[in-house]
Amino acid sequence: MKSDKIMLYASIVMVIISFIFKFTHIGGGVTLFFVAAVTIIPLAGLLGKATEEIAITKGPAIGGLLNATFGNATELIIAGMALYRGYFDVVKASLTGSIIGNLLLVLGLSMLAGGIKYKRMQFNTQMSNMNSSMLMLAILGLLVPAVYYYSGHTGKQDIFIIEELSIGVAAVLIIIYIAGLVFSLHTHKDIFHSKDEVEEPEWSQKKSMIVLVAATIGVALESEFLIGSLEHVVKSLGWSEIFIGVIIVAIIGNAAEHGVAVVMAMKNKIDLSLNVSLSSSTQIALFVAPVLVFVSLIFSCFNGKPAMDLLFSPFEILAIFGSVYTVSFMAGDGEFNWFEGAQLLGVYIIMGVVFFFIK
Repeated sequence: MKSDKIMLYASIVMVIISFIFKFTHIGGGVTLFFVAAVTIIPLAGLLGKATEEIAITKGPAIGGLLNATFGNATELIIAGMALYRGYFDVVKASLTGSIIGNLLLVLGLSMLAGGIKYKRMQFNTQMSNMNSSMLMLAILGLLVPAVYYYSGHTGKQDIFIIEELSIGVAAVLIIIYIAGLVFSLHTHKDIFHSKDEVEEPEWSQKKSMIVLVAATIGVALESEFLIGSLEHVVKSLGWSEIFIGVIIVAIIGNAAEHGVAVVMAMKNKIDLSLNVSLSSSTQIALFVAPVLVFVSLIFSCFNGKPAMDLLFSPFEILAIFGSVYTVSFMAGDGEFNWFEGAQLLGVYIIMGVVFFFIK
């Protein structure tokens, strides 16, 4: 049985189970949280598969735009639900978790799995260098509100200034991200040309669109169940919102991409595997995070509550910077091995332990 059929059947079964738990209240909010979390994984896989099929059909330029729009749709939907309920700390933590998860967990697993089979895995350094520089720019953008706040500007008026700073930074990051798309997909696309063979679509365009819409609706519903039961998990298990966001929510939102990156590395397609992890991190930092700032601004116009800013905690910024720097340093020689993958996984575990104890 093909993997897409397995994802389809698993999605249907898990959605039915989640609705049973939701409306019968069996097991309470904690059980619903984990059921919804598991359900999102195959739905996210279908969402990614449908996007990939449409991208193949439409060609590289439009395909790249579709991947930019829907590649992190799961994270956007989950974060949007959390924003609507006012869980700003969870949203910021999930953004942090997505970035460090893609750079350390996904890439680490890919390097470890591929490196065991292949002694040396070489890749295109142009792509990794561009993504690394864009991520560094994003870190500088995140530092602006943090430096302003932690330098003593904590008054009521300063909070409004931080919101304005966040809006300005968000706008610049989105512009840079769009410019990066134009650079890699149009003006300098020859630099980023992949040696992998061009694939033929397995699904028709109509089937891909139907699955895309259905999976998006499914992810939205399950995200509502997930975020709606978040408070029960915090109270019952004693987990902090930041740990749930950085580790649990981030892994759920990126589960489909994790599998693709590891499988590609095991086939010695390290360029594609690296592109999955780095491009996804870049999308989160320069596109998803800024978009969420403007989404929260829209929500605030209707509910009168404050909008989300880009003020991250010092350890979140340190974790993102450390992840970007570590991967950039390892990618400098244009090749990976299994030991470097083990090191990245070690760094991720250390960060996960620290976030677990942060309240």
